[in-house]
Amino acid sequence: MWSSRITVLFPEEIILQSPQVTVWNHIQDAREDGQFTSKAGVNTELGFVTTLLYGNFQDSKTTKDQTKPAAKERPVGTENQPGAAETHDAVDETEIPKAKDTEFFNPVLNENQQLAVRRILSGDCRPLPYILFGPPGTGKTVTIIEAVLQVHRALADSRILVCAPSNSAADLVCLRLHESKVLRPAAMVRVNATCRFEETILDAIKPYCKDGEDIWKASRFRVIITTCSSAGLFYQIGVRIGHFTHVFVDEAGQASEPECLIPLGLVSDVSGQIVLAGDPMQLGPVIKSRLAMAYGLNVSMLERLMSRPAYLRDENAFGACGAYNPLLVTKLVKNYRSHSALLALPSRLFYHKELEVCADPAVVTSLLGWEKLPKKGFPLIFHGVRGNEAREGRSPSWFNPAEAVQVMRYCCLLARSISSPVSASDIGVITPYRKQVEKIKILLRNVDLVDIKVGSVEEFQGQEFLVIVISTVRSSEDRFEDDRYFLGFLSNSKRFNVAITRPKALLIVLGNPHVLVRDPCFGALLEYSITNGVYTGCNLPPELQALQT
Repeated sequence: MWSSRITVLFPEEIILQSPQVTVWNHIQDAREDGQFTSKAGVNTELGFVTTLLYGNFQDSKTTKDQTKPAAKERPVGTENQPGAAETHDAVDETEIPKAKDTEFFNPVLNENQQLAVRRILSGDCRPLPYILFGPPGTGKTVTIIEAVLQVHRALADSRILVCAPSNSAADLVCLRLHESKVLRPAAMVRVNATCRFEETILDAIKPYCKDGEDIWKASRFRVIITTCSSAGLFYQIGVRIGHFTHVFVDEAGQASEPECLIPLGLVSDVSGQIVLAGDPMQLGPVIKSRLAMAYGLNVSMLERLMSRPAYLRDENAFGACGAYNPLLVTKLVKNYRSHSALLALPSRLFYHKELEVCADPAVVTSLLGWEKLPKKGFPLIFHGVRGNEAREGRSPSWFNPAEAVQVMRYCCLLARSISSPVSASDIGVITPYRKQVEKIKILLRNVDLVDIKVGSVEEFQGQEFLVIVISTVRSSEDRFEDDRYFLGFLSNSKRFNVAITRPKALLIVLGNPHVLVRDPCFGALLEYSITNGVYTGCNLPPELQALQT
């Protein structure tokens, strides 16, 4: 058992299994006498053609073909588990809309999302984790929802555990499954931690939580939604390895590896299917212990796996299908959130220039005529502010009064614009220091704009706003040599990536260019702003002045 666990956690070779679902014939793997050939053509109904290369990995490990039938396998270790033999008696099956085996519940999935769902259904490399690499705004949760629904429909013996590191992310999955109108409370359950207050639960998902209060009863449902840590409740009632056929972890990049392993320990290490969805280029798990960080617990399982040879980006081997082995990784590239001017920089810095603009033009162009834009038609402002950073008493948290006032000014201009006023709830303010959050909230309260959300980057991950205003705070130009000075945004490119990918239609950045130029990411943003004529405010440092001319 331990050897198979090690294979899943530290994969070095792929053992191909026969597909779990064979009715999805859009993906035809070329086989000869039951054996996989070295190449296989993939065609989808949308005409998306890729070439799948099997066994071509950087560590030159051979790819094996395991052709044991999987459709009727009972997961190992489930004979005496709660609900193992009585799942269908205990659950009143939901009514599922009539659909052909080749139809998607969500008709607007793009080709990469459809391909990911088919690969999850097929499970060619199970139990190796399948990774859905979802950059900002590309619809990874939408894809996970479709995959859960398809597994539930296509595999009658499936038992699905869907997890996320936070209650809000788990609630979102439950809400989206509820909105699909495919699963009802009789087939799906939301398990909460015993310490969670009922008033924090959305009304729409409360019916699914009722049976989740009884863990024995909850274990019999075919679709169970919970947080990664709360999945540990099933161990307490004797549920063990193999009880679940499929485990999905959404926002897996934000879960620490031990946290992620809690639900994964409940799936078969022989035939179970593991799906991790997330973005290794965005913020990882929040780890406060320096010792834990020293031992690598700030690296998620998703990020660590993507550094393994089998999961590495390889344009030579897989250039025709997104540069990753499509049996193990699908990268979503169609961005449905941001204006092209806002997407260009993160696409270049973090995603190999592969992100495609697919957002609603009516939304992302809604502020192109705003009277305060330095350049009409370009929804970005970098406002240079040489303010003074300060701290109060013994508080370690910094604030910058000049930037706080400028944030308030921009919020007022947006909310009270004559040509295109923006609702306060559509504006978000991101800043790395608690004290700056406090100061900005006070100023906004004084001008009746309390509905504007103000918070740290961590509070904004997974969210989107029409307008984002960023206050970087730090402004002491004579202290940048000290590595400890680079806190907040400046210490983490992932934090920068999350911050600048939240807006749909307008991004406003406030900061001292003489300090920010020394950070690679903010330096790139400064250059991008200057060359596009959207820099305003204080004088630039000498090394950037040439760009203005």
